[in-house]
Amino acid sequence: MADPDARRLVVMDVDSTLVTGEVIEMLAAHAGSASLVAAITERAMRGEIDFATSLHERVATLAGLPATVFADVLAEVELTPGARELVAELAARGWPLGLVSGGFVEVVAPLAASLGITLVRANALEVVDGVLTGRVEGPVVDRAAKAATLRDYAVRVGVPIERTIAIGDGANDLDMLAAAGFGIAFNAKPVVAAAADAQVRDRLDAVLALEAFAY
Repeated sequence: MADPDARRLVVMDVDSTLVTGEVIEMLAAHAGSASLVAAITERAMRGEIDFATSLHERVATLAGLPATVFADVLAEVELTPGARELVAELAARGWPLGLVSGGFVEVVAPLAASLGITLVRANALEVVDGVLTGRVEGPVVDRAAKAATLRDYAVRVGVPIERTIAIGDGANDLDMLAAAGFGIAFNAKPVVAAAADAQVRDRLDAVLALEAFAY
């Protein structure tokens, strides 16, 4: 195993980064609001509307769904090509990997557990009597929260901030990419690609060819 002092912390977005789709859109498909939610998501990803506002608008369309929908959507989630290989390589190196998502912990947490990832932060959906209320519980995981989570993870695993790597695709990832020692735009919108230190497309494990992953 590599020298522990040479470890890097990798922090990754989930929707359209670790997994191929947007979990909010998958939930919306069960609620019959998929087209509306997709349009709002696209505007938020481009940075045209505030993420928190867009999240509340999208979540409102989920009101009335049974909580059993989480298991249904988890079963539908597909990992991005190269994701499993990247996770395995980081584990082999002893490099900590964290997830931070503007999506939902009800889906992200079990997905992370299945991959052996223990550093997880995401939004929580309010459920009352087994039914989604259309509201988010607690503070929204927005772009500032993502950057703060990166810093928190770095402290927790004992990796200096300059040895952190962030990977994301949307405007909600901009602060996190800026805060990290090295920011990678994955299949990203132009505003995100322009702000990142490097760009990667198609396969997630392609990041391993970047200088930041040399060891």
